[in-house]
Amino acid sequence: MSLALCPGSYDPVTVGHLDVIGRAATLFDEVLVAILHNPAKQGTFPVEQRIAFIEEATAALPGVRVAAYSGRLIVDVAREVGATCLLKGLRGEPDFAYEVPMAGMNRALTGIETLFLLGDPATAHISSSLVKEVARFGGDIRGMVPDPVLAALAARGL
Repeated sequence: MSLALCPGSYDPVTVGHLDVIGRAATLFDEVLVAILHNPAKQGTFPVEQRIAFIEEATAALPGVRVAAYSGRLIVDVAREVGATCLLKGLRGEPDFAYEVPMAGMNRALTGIETLFLLGDPATAHISSSLVKEVARFGGDIRGMVPDPVLAALAARGL
């Protein structure tokens, strides 16, 4: 059975994330969306709410599950859950430049491979941080995040 581990903060999940997760679900028997939580950082949404957003948005996708991890390396999580690879979505060259050294380090540490899946060009401009910034200044982010995220951002005054 093939298991892809898709790590990220998902704060919040965007349609770009969901595109990658959905396509990964067609390539692997199981996709584990691993929300990485750094206890030293305050996120916009609590981890439990991020899990709920992703679970709701991926409910119709077979083989997708969501869990949170903190305080350890992603390669240790991958080993623990039996992942066959780490799967990362790439929006463009900056993502590639950032992810390649991490992929090399992860492979050097444990031998696990990182697979890159190119995001849909129609969503390449969408990132969690940009969505939050646009929302903070009153911009329209409909269609960039799932509706529950949109409502939750509005409820927070973002």
